[in-house]
Amino acid sequence: MIALLGDDRGHRSHQELNALRPQLAELGVETEWVPTDSGFEISTYQGVWLVPGSPYADDAAVLAALTVVRERGIPFLGVCGGMQYAVLEWTRNVLGSTATHAESDGAGEDNAVAALACSLYGEERLVTPVPGTRFAGWQPEPFVGTHFCNYAPTAEAVATLEKIGVVVGATADDAGAEVLEFPDHPFYVTSMFQPHIGALAGAPVHPLVRAFVEAVAS
Repeated sequence: MIALLGDDRGHRSHQELNALRPQLAELGVETEWVPTDSGFEISTYQGVWLVPGSPYADDAAVLAALTVVRERGIPFLGVCGGMQYAVLEWTRNVLGSTATHAESDGAGEDNAVAALACSLYGEERLVTPVPGTRFAGWQPEPFVGTHFCNYAPTAEAVATLEKIGVVVGATADDAGAEVLEFPDHPFYVTSMFQPHIGALAGAPVHPLVRAFVEAVAS
């Protein structure tokens, strides 16, 4: 069972995710929404997808869940807000550094997540995989990715994480790091673009999602 960790607010992104769920079932995995303020136990799930829609109803619960996911090797996919909160958790708990989120904590020098200079809310960008990365193995060719993001990890936060083995798997104009691959974990990958967009129109499951599902199944 995959936890869709997040708060279904009926946004287009969440509608697309709900449209994707039958396709994931056909691939052999079940999914369920896990509201962030529901007092959940994340270790009972075989995979965790931290979905877009931050700030979450319970940010503290999300960050605590990410610690469990990281420490116990639970396959993890973080998209948009999921990427942002993963960067916060790693920066705080692996690097031991102060890390804040400009959206919830206000702009400051210790922001690990800050407002994008150019909002990508509802925007498409050409996403270019970085050769030699895991992501490029799943998706070797550039593609158009849809975004609903106003915030992203700062270049400084990404550069600091790269020093401990985090890999930038793809890039795009105005977005910087589109994909982050985290080390010492069976599957811990995050993206700025939203790989489930297109499910409402019947688009095939994105290779990133397929790779996540395969990691859960194995």
